[in-house]
Order: sequence, then structure tokens, then C-alpha cells
Amino acid sequence: MPKTKRYQKISLTQTKKKGLGGKQQLVEDIRSCVEKYSNLYLFSVQNMRSNKLKSIRNEWKDSRFFLGKNRVIAIALGRSKEAECRENLHEFSRRLKGQCGIVFTDKTKNEVIKYFQKHVESDYARAGNVATETVVLQPGPLEQFPFNMEPYLRQLGLPTSLQRGVVTLLKEHTVCKQGSVLSPEEARLLKLLCIHMAEFKVTIEAVWRKEDGTFEDLGSESVTSADDANETGFEDEDME
Repeated sequence: MPKTKRYQKISLTQTKKKGLGGKQQLVEDIRSCVEKYSNLYLFSVQNMRSNKLKSIRNEWKDSRFFLGKNRVIAIALGRSKEAECRENLHEFSRRLKGQCGIVFTDKTKNEVIKYFQKHVESDYARAGNVATETVVLQPGPLEQFPFNMEPYLRQLGLPTSLQRGVVTLLKEHTVCKQGSVLSPEEARLLKLLCIHMAEFKVTIEAVWRKEDGTFEDLGSESVTSADDANETGFEDEDME
């Protein structure tokens, strides 16, 4: 009798966790960049979009970006004055919080700030973002949508029907109100209507210069202190 495959386990991914080895390698990479590059910048990201950040990386091929694993990055730089690998680098560790990262480069402060001030792109808002304007749709034909989308539009809350094969809004409908938090349905509708309410933006928060070891805060108002965990690094929970 042939063996049944009904309960056979199937792996849906070939991805393997990097584990301790990957985190150790990240620490080594960061410390080697400290020695290689002239300047280190801390940046924060508003409305993160991976594809937009990837395009920046491609334009900055002579630099090195590290994003995510904030606590591991902090270990690499040093979370206290005693543990830092270079003078004043522990100041970065105290500011690594939320959607932020670091970039090693030989570009000057003026070059970096000027680039990111210009590199701002509008995008579609996601659920949880705050609406920047009130959007009201008037009754009538919605000719931008094909007839087979009408059921989906009703699922998103639009009072529509098909009239002679044309998607038609039966009455006035408010998609969102300015200042309100967008629901998943509202965010999808705004995207279908091609209305941008988000802005991808990278802000430079601080700079460190290897030449003299100076650290300069460029606008971070509040600084959170580093954890009082083991400063030797690899016994920390992030290095397990």
C-alpha cells in the first residue's frame, strides 16, 4: 500500500536564521566600518518603504548602511563610554530607537544633509497613518474602475452598484476625515483613488567624525539611556 502524503510536513521557506553567528558578523562589519570610513551618521526614517531605501543604497554604493537590529548595532558601537570602540560612539547607542539606522560614509555633513533634504517622496498612506485631508466622493459614475471591481469596492465601504456596466456611487461618501487614523479599508480606497497622504523621508539626527572623535547632535530632542545590561556583548539577549 503506497505511503500517504496527506500529513507530510512541507517546508514553505528555505530561509535559515542567522543566529549568534550572524549577529557576531554584524558586530565585526560595523567595527571594521568604523576604521574604514571618515564619518558616521545616525538617521531616522518616516514612513519606511523598502524599495525607496534600496534606491538610496544604490546611489550611495561608496557608503555602508546598517538598518534594524538596533541593540546589536549598539553593542558594536559600545553602549557606554567604557565599552565604546571609539571616542563618543556610545552617544549613537543611546539614540538608536525605533525606525532608524546608521550610515558610514566619507561624504561631508553638508553633502549628506543636502541630499536627504531633497530626497523626500510622497506615497500612499497605510492603515494607522493620520489622514492629511478630508476626502469626499460625490454620487455618480466611477469610470476609473472596471465593472468587476464593484463587489470589492462595496466590501471597502463604498455604496456602489453596477448601472449599465458602469460602477456608480449611489450617494455622497466620506472616505476619510482630516486628522483621523486611517483604517485598512480607508487606506486601500485612497490607494485605489491614487491619493497620496504619506511622505517617505530620511532625517539625519547626528554625526560622528573619526578624525577628532567629535559627536554632534543635529536635532534629537530626547535621548533615552542605554540598558544596563551586560556590556561585554555576546551574553546579551540580542546576541543569543
